[in-house]
Amino acid sequence: MATPLEKWVEQQAQLTKPDDIYWCNGSEEEAHRIIERGISKEKINGAPVFSKLNQSAWPNAYYHRSHPTDVARTEHLTYVCHADKETAGPNNNWMAPAEAMEKMRKLSDGCMRGRTMYVLPYMMGHPDSPYAKPCIQLTDSAYVAASMRIMTRLGNAVIDKIGARENFVKGLHSIGDLNPERRLIMHFPDEKFVWSIGSGYGGNALLGKKCFSLRIASWQGYQEGWLAEHMVVMGIEDPEGKVTYIAAALPSACGKTNLAMLQSALPGYKIWPLGDDIAWMNVGSDGRLYAINPEAGFFGVAPGTSMKTNPNMIRTLKNDKFFPTLFTNTALNKITNEPWWEGLDYPEGADMEDWQGKTWNPSMSAKAAHPNARFTTSIYNCPILSKEYDNPGGVPISAIIVGGRRAHLVPLVTEAFNWQHGVFHAARMGSETTAAAAHQIGVVRRDPMAMLPFCGYNMGDYFRHWLSIGKKMANPPKIFSVNWFRTDENGSFIWPGFGDNIRILKWIIERTNGKAGAKKTAIGFVPAKEDLDMTGLSMEPEKLDGILSVNIKDWKPELEDTKKFLQQFGERMPAEIWQEFAALEKEIGG
Repeated sequence: MATPLEKWVEQQAQLTKPDDIYWCNGSEEEAHRIIERGISKEKINGAPVFSKLNQSAWPNAYYHRSHPTDVARTEHLTYVCHADKETAGPNNNWMAPAEAMEKMRKLSDGCMRGRTMYVLPYMMGHPDSPYAKPCIQLTDSAYVAASMRIMTRLGNAVIDKIGARENFVKGLHSIGDLNPERRLIMHFPDEKFVWSIGSGYGGNALLGKKCFSLRIASWQGYQEGWLAEHMVVMGIEDPEGKVTYIAAALPSACGKTNLAMLQSALPGYKIWPLGDDIAWMNVGSDGRLYAINPEAGFFGVAPGTSMKTNPNMIRTLKNDKFFPTLFTNTALNKITNEPWWEGLDYPEGADMEDWQGKTWNPSMSAKAAHPNARFTTSIYNCPILSKEYDNPGGVPISAIIVGGRRAHLVPLVTEAFNWQHGVFHAARMGSETTAAAAHQIGVVRRDPMAMLPFCGYNMGDYFRHWLSIGKKMANPPKIFSVNWFRTDENGSFIWPGFGDNIRILKWIIERTNGKAGAKKTAIGFVPAKEDLDMTGLSMEPEKLDGILSVNIKDWKPELEDTKKFLQQFGERMPAEIWQEFAALEKEIGG
């Protein structure tokens, strides 16, 4: 007798009409076959899905070019289909579930003809973790099948875990005809179901990534009493060998992966990453907050990644422990058959193709690699991976960091007065736009907890949920905000960042242990310059004072803009957030 899983797969096959159905087992032998199929049989935009790269320079590495119209997440085509629009909130595109289902059925009818349907049974989280979730994704893309094996724990054991259950996480994906006019990503939170068609790009197609691990999981967490967050999880070891674990939410272009893989500028301090993107956090029986990384890989932006900015990631990408590593939409040096992107040294004598396969040289104004070019590699390739990564219970979180990219106003680091005040810090966080991102420079785009594109329900309820989680803990983590991006009168960054960020992390972990000083300001506790370990770093004292300063008279426009953002959530916005707003408004004299 067929199981509910088998029945569901058969129903989707009747709709999508693939030539074959292949149930993946997650083995390395199978991964080699899928890569080979992508080289010899499957095509994207007329070219093979994969090509083999220089194996001596980049072991187990393969190259992929996506369709030129399919290079990033498509937020305007991404919907969260709750029963009512108010539950989805102003932070989400909404469509009624019945309407969305009908639309997707029409788009998906026969979409896999001539292709193989891969059945991907995968776990988000360690199989033995009480916090892990068994999932199934169906796809007609070898790129997605190979990538999901990297990014998740994929294998037959998941099928055993699901057993006769009907209530498991489901994902249906097809690249369709890659026409942007027939591209949609639909989330059905109450059904734990994601339905995606028309895109092969990671965030739209690897449904375990943002689609499930944040949008669907955040709704599950809201109902079940836990948090699914867009956060780094990392351990910081001090010279005495004590490891303190933190989680950090930083929006795009704010150095999240660089932070997770930081190479310390202070002797005796070591970083042990558990993940660079997703944290699922639960309150343990001891009243502390515990985090797991539900993913098993890195899906990172390649441009800007180098031995200077993130040496540990370069070492990870060159490791041959886990097969395969994928590079997507980077440039390609035809002489050496190696991937290349802006941020790496330009190879002498290179014959370079850009991300679309066109001849390129450094004199051209266009970039060689797409700005969103990606690498996909196993977390087990990371040479500094925390030994606690596979701990089913997760790690205890002592501090939570939120941050953004602000040229002025926001100090280098601030400690919130308490949990409620910290949630307010997170609610108003954001980054200033650049000329590349918008036609105005310095406009703040609010992005609470770096979750604005990923929260699967109304963010007013999301803030309320954070406040309720705080009340469940006997000793909640301290919450800090950071801003590595203060600039001088010439627009140059004042703080060096990268490995020197350990100086800020040291102060943060010392504050969690009551060992470091701070001064109270209107927005929170800020270190004096003597509270930071500046050993080996030469910085003019007045510049350090400047980036630690809080000029409260300058905060009125910030508060006005924050008010506009919060007001859109209406009665769903918790009174506690408005209490914190009123307290800051009083300090400013507003």
